[in-house]
Amino acid sequence: MSEDHELRFSRQLSLPQIGSAGQARLASCTVLVVGLGGLGSAASLYAANSGIGHLVINDFDRIDVTNLPRQILFIPADVGELKTAVTARALKLRNPNLDVTELPQRLAESELGEVVDHCDAVLDCSDNFATRSQINKVCVATGTPLISGAAIRLEGQLAVFRSDKETGPCYNCLYSEEDENLEDCAGQGILAPVVGTIGCMIATETLKVLLGLDSDLDGKLWVYDGLTGATRTLNIKRRANCPVCRGHTGAG
Repeated sequence: MSEDHELRFSRQLSLPQIGSAGQARLASCTVLVVGLGGLGSAASLYAANSGIGHLVINDFDRIDVTNLPRQILFIPADVGELKTAVTARALKLRNPNLDVTELPQRLAESELGEVVDHCDAVLDCSDNFATRSQINKVCVATGTPLISGAAIRLEGQLAVFRSDKETGPCYNCLYSEEDENLEDCAGQGILAPVVGTIGCMIATETLKVLLGLDSDLDGKLWVYDGLTGATRTLNIKRRANCPVCRGHTGAG
């Protein structure tokens, strides 16, 4: 580790849970971020600034003016540009040692599987059930940890799914196509800092996964109420008849 690198990450290096070995581990990791909106902006920023070595960023959308209040990597001059291109540029500006792979297209399940198979964790920062379901299927199939967040109105939630372990639930154990709420922030509204709160939590849980640190949120749903400031944590029970993770026995 170079002297400049040690100085840059000195505050993390001083943590007994990280140290030089942990920081080197982060530098060796590859993480996929799906969705570069409010959640993905905050999560990718802290992932990059914390020293994760390689981020693969996926979003097919372009920036519009309504994104600016909550998607903190973008400025007015970026309107009309691809989110992947602007995000890559912004992250590299903040951490020049970061490797970034841009995927500015909607990925088929087989394509997503090829990408995830080379990743140490996946951050689901998407905004629709179809994408979340697809990501979950691929993470279960590849035994890849999945950190999933969502936010709407003044509420947010986060769940950590450890498909690299034998007994944990998956996203489909929590939500299935029959009961998934398909509301989005375009129709329901969103308070800008709420997505930042959840995005930061996504980044924190991702770092813990990569560093091998225990988390009380593994296999649980963390719910945040931005209006009252209250939080609660709910257990997610693995469904015996889940069509996605039934019979799954952990990372291959």
